[in-house]
Amino acid sequence: MLKVAYLLSCLTVVNAGSHSLMALATYIVGQTPFPEFSVVVMLDDLQIVYYDSTTWKPVYRTKSDSKYYDEEQSDAGVIFKDMYNSMKTRDIYVKEHLNKTGVHVYQRLAGCELLNDDKPGPLHSWDAFDGHCVEELTYDLEKNYIHVKKPWMISWDQVKRLHIQFLYEHDYHPICIKTLQRYLYLEKNNVMRKVKPRVRLMRKKLPDAQGLQISCLATGFYPRHINLTLFRDDQPVDDDQITGGEILPNGDGTYQMRKSLVISDEELREGHKYNCTMKHLNLDNKLNIIFDTDKYDPGGSVSLSVVISVLVLMCVAVLIITALIIWRKRHAAVQGSETSQNKYSPTTCEYTMF
Repeated sequence: MLKVAYLLSCLTVVNAGSHSLMALATYIVGQTPFPEFSVVVMLDDLQIVYYDSTTWKPVYRTKSDSKYYDEEQSDAGVIFKDMYNSMKTRDIYVKEHLNKTGVHVYQRLAGCELLNDDKPGPLHSWDAFDGHCVEELTYDLEKNYIHVKKPWMISWDQVKRLHIQFLYEHDYHPICIKTLQRYLYLEKNNVMRKVKPRVRLMRKKLPDAQGLQISCLATGFYPRHINLTLFRDDQPVDDDQITGGEILPNGDGTYQMRKSLVISDEELREGHKYNCTMKHLNLDNKLNIIFDTDKYDPGGSVSLSVVISVLVLMCVAVLIITALIIWRKRHAAVQGSETSQNKYSPTTCEYTMF
């Protein structure tokens, strides 16, 4: 099956500040405990509809207005059954021409976008067979044109292309945008909230003198669109040098992203400047955070500032101990003098009184 990471990577085409309605359809061939065909519909990152071939009826997370019931049932029948027939046709072609046997999975992720000015955006579609992307296309509403980015092995003739273009223009795109606008209103308290990211900077000394790892973590933010960039001397660090970067869900419905970079001992000696910048919908300005690598000594010894601090503390400790010893000696001397006076004074007093 398609992995969640692939699904999220496809959703990165959606612009920050916009909203999307995406349907993930799965068609399974072979004996499994799962339905032959199933669909999960997501409004941004919130599941709103489930549909499968067991009942052929949509199940909604939110109870919709009853006046839309018949319309929604009809729309679901048009879209989902067409997806089922299309995916089944492709699967038959695969079995006949590629000699595929046993259990295998065909999936499609398709949906539309509502831009941040409430203007209908493009409709996207990705197909995958057993986890490998095999087809990708985008329908441009303004140009009324289907741009095929990754063609399927079954080629389209002119008649087929015009037919599909007609379906996208008159069925798929209008139904998708209409449903997106309707459920965006119903779920506005969930999908239109904004939560600022919390930022943590982390440094970790690597074993065996491998250098230092710095990490920039943004967590607790919503919506999921965020731009997190690591810089070296005001230049973005190449992606192949960075680990992490995936947007991951937290348990409370927010998201997190971490990016890490390993800095070698040689780079540390060169004294480069490292910083992390972040852009999010709920931040008024770009957040810029500078990493302080001066406190780390590439040679493995303690830095000069730490040595000076330790020496100062040691000197203070010596002075305190010395003063304490002198005070105790003086105090003992005073106590001894008082004891001697007390030893002879009563006799003198007694003698004087009599």
